Amino acid sequence: MKKHILSLVVQNNFGVLARISSLFARRGYNIDSISASPTNEPKITKITVVVEADDELIEKVFKQVSKLEEVEQVTQIDERETVCKELALLKVGAEDTAVSAEISGVVLAYDGKILEIQQDAITVELTDIPSNVDAFVKALSKFKILEMCRTGVTAL
Repeated sequence: MKKHILSLVVQNNFGVLARISSLFARRGYNIDSISASPTNEPKITKITVVVEADDELIEKVFKQVSKLEEVEQVTQIDERETVCKELALLKVGAEDTAVSAEISGVVLAYDGKILEIQQDAITVELTDIPSNVDAFVKALSKFKILEMCRTGVTAL
């Protein structure tokens, strides 16, 4: 199983996001992340869905989503061939200066940012392709992650 990114161009109608997410739920497909936003055209919304599935399952998902009346276009995206980003915010425990220095080194290695330094924690961010965000979180997991949140993928 691998992560697949689907980009949907949909009509900006009331409840369209709920209908799309319920299609996944009814069929037992788990959504890893979903993001929706208006586009430069007021009647159009762009939805990006990340699903972990094998190739056969993603083909079924693709066909089922394409059948929805409000869906105008469905595209499978390769994160390395398009502009594709995800934001992660993490608060990492840093009980002393040595640990703080190690955390700073990881953040620097991934071109992340340190947002806040507290007495016992550092808050960091990374905006990158999803696989690099996954690697960043994994690298920081050797420390104590106190809080974490990710936006989900957005892509053009």
